[in-house]
Amino acid sequence: MSDAHSRPVPGHVPVLRLGDVLLVTLQGDLHDSTAQQLQQDLAETISRTGVRGVLIDISGVEIVDSFLGRVLAEIAAQAKLLAARTVVAGMRPAVAITLAELGLTLPGLTTALSTEAGMELLSQQTPAYYPRGPRQESP
Repeated sequence: MSDAHSRPVPGHVPVLRLGDVLLVTLQGDLHDSTAQQLQQDLAETISRTGVRGVLIDISGVEIVDSFLGRVLAEIAAQAKLLAARTVVAGMRPAVAITLAELGLTLPGLTTALSTEAGMELLSQQTPAYYPRGPRQESP
């Protein structure tokens, strides 16, 4: 007997909530449809739950291109509009070199060497103006 919930959904990036932070772990290539779904999932989850941060672990990403850089920047921009900060953690030296060579500055993103350091950054630097708890819908 197999449990359908124990297998990863193809083309889906899992999003784990850890208190006031959403943890996203990227592994390998991120395809267009998967990236769009991730952006939508994150925006909806931030809005619904009122989390204050998004931590994207890219330690499993060996190669970065302009597409992935754009996706990360768009996620950060969307999160910021929804009152959440974005931290990218675990960037390999080769990925950092490639991003610099491509001229991608990733505005709106803070970086950390590890997931633990990223969690620490998000816990220390949460601006006081962020609302507490889930977002409230206007009537």
